[in-house]
Amino acid sequence: MHRWFRLNDELLLAVVTLIALLVGWIGGLRVSGLLPQWAIWTAAVVSYLAGGYSGVVQLWQDARRKTLNIESLMLAGALGAGAIGAWEEGALLLFLFTLSGGLETLAMDRTRRAIEALSKLYPDEAIIRKDGAQFPVRLEELQVGDVALVFPGTRLPADGVVLKGVSTVDQSPITGESVPVYKESGDVVFAGTINGSGALEVEVKKLASESTLSKIIQLIEAAQQDPAPAQRFFDRFSQPYTLTVFAATALTFFIPLLFIDEPFGTTFYRAITLMVVASPCALIISTPASILSAIGAAARAGVLLKGGAYLDKTAAIEAIAFDKTGTLTVGKPQVVDVRPLQKYSEANVLQIAASAERKSEHPIGQAIVRRAQSLGLDLEEPEEFHAVAGHGVQACFQRDGHVEVVYIGNDKLFMDKQIELSPAIRMIGQALQQQGKTAMLVVRSSQERKAFSGKSVHWEPVGYIAVADTLRAEAKSTIEALKNLGIRRIAMLTGDNRNVANHIAKQGGVEEVFSELLPEQKVEIVHQLAQEGKLLMVGDGVNDAPALAAASVGMAMGGAGSDVALETADVVLMNDDLSKLPFFIRLSRQAVRVVRQNVVFSISVIVGLIFSTLVLPALIPGFVLPLPLGVVGHEGSTLIVVLNGLRLLAMRPQ
Repeated sequence: MHRWFRLNDELLLAVVTLIALLVGWIGGLRVSGLLPQWAIWTAAVVSYLAGGYSGVVQLWQDARRKTLNIESLMLAGALGAGAIGAWEEGALLLFLFTLSGGLETLAMDRTRRAIEALSKLYPDEAIIRKDGAQFPVRLEELQVGDVALVFPGTRLPADGVVLKGVSTVDQSPITGESVPVYKESGDVVFAGTINGSGALEVEVKKLASESTLSKIIQLIEAAQQDPAPAQRFFDRFSQPYTLTVFAATALTFFIPLLFIDEPFGTTFYRAITLMVVASPCALIISTPASILSAIGAAARAGVLLKGGAYLDKTAAIEAIAFDKTGTLTVGKPQVVDVRPLQKYSEANVLQIAASAERKSEHPIGQAIVRRAQSLGLDLEEPEEFHAVAGHGVQACFQRDGHVEVVYIGNDKLFMDKQIELSPAIRMIGQALQQQGKTAMLVVRSSQERKAFSGKSVHWEPVGYIAVADTLRAEAKSTIEALKNLGIRRIAMLTGDNRNVANHIAKQGGVEEVFSELLPEQKVEIVHQLAQEGKLLMVGDGVNDAPALAAASVGMAMGGAGSDVALETADVVLMNDDLSKLPFFIRLSRQAVRVVRQNVVFSISVIVGLIFSTLVLPALIPGFVLPLPLGVVGHEGSTLIVVLNGLRLLAMRPQ
């Protein structure tokens, strides 16, 4: 509970301020007569104490740095309003200011959470072999040249090179590749990736602090330290505006009092009125009113924003870069093609292959089983099952004194088993591979149990099964809609090979493809694309996090996205529905238009009220702007900009 309060204390104070303001205002209306005067004053004091607390703290910090900002102007305006009996006006100023500070606080801890999520990819310790002994060490104690033992199902502790062993490694956390990659002696591996069914001995080539995963962390930290342009402008604007208003208020008070011999009450009233009408209440609320409405409309459509600044950035987007795996595609291998050979049918091929893969934990094997089950095929349980790392699987079945052996795998598997395949059969597999699919050949043999030796056996090709990560159903229509919105450049970034990348890009209508990329290379491409205009990056994995952070706007897939991608991204598609992206761009553009309308209107009202307070008395002797009229203009403009902003809530996806 303490942590919740620490992160949300300003929002809590804003709620208390609003409640006290409403209680005091409604209770003080003549038509209500609900509260005695002492209760109204109590509500006023509570609203000022709650609403002014964070401002006083900030003012004290600014005073120590010898600066003045909007906080001091807000407090002075609120106190001035209270001095002339308009405490409700002052409390409203404090409420609006405290509310904006509370909303900003909610996003302060984002970077820390992102780094924590990344750090969890490291194993707790590494097992190294030295002088014939095995023992665990902490990751920070690993040295270049150490030999780490990586057991099945564990994460690799460091970047290095395989010395001994064969296995498949799930590199999706780092490279985004959709299927595990075969690793053998001499191959490079990365810290944080997940070993498959084989054991590996890996020579450490980089310290933990220099690994690819550490680089991802550093890239995120560097990208998130850059402040938003809107924040830099506000920082430059606040102090000059505050000093100008204070100076104008002092001159308004002292000049008539000293040189015109105007009555003290009239001079003080005019000075305080100037302080109140010059407080940028409508200006301060003009942007949040629109932004919060747009955020609400986006959230209702399943698009979550981490700050209003990203609406402004998204409205200016000229190019979009998509990750492939899990973003433009579903993210899971699926059976996309079955090519039976000889006497077999598609159902025969799937039934034989899925029975052999019943015990497989590999994504490809699971995809084959899912497809067979979806067709209602009866599957057998193999008596023996062996995964041949990086090549395929072997399964054995016993039937009436016969042993049937089924192999499913790639060309390397059948070369190792010395199984002869005709050029015509190999051409089928090569054609499937060129289409961006992973082709697995199914081969079977049946012998009497007593005669079976595994050698000089007649092997019968059954057929090919091709799997691939398929395009999302809405991806193509989304890209067409983005082009219709005027997005002039759409690119796809992926760690997958060129054939797979080009195949998916062609299906989705993406004309620019960057393949076989590591995370740092994705960041380089993002920087290149961003040189020609604002860039939005859409991704889902840990490997996408640096690119998401480096882009003008980073958007993560919320359903299947990794924790760090969600923490790093500025916008999250909660339902993994790409069709909401064009809607979000339209919403952002409309929000920017409404914000500009509100800013221009609120500034015009402030200028008009200041003119009526200072200039009209000089033109019309004896004229004094009545405070109630100033309040009506001030609060009326606030109401108008709020209502204008609320129009954004009506926007819906097409």
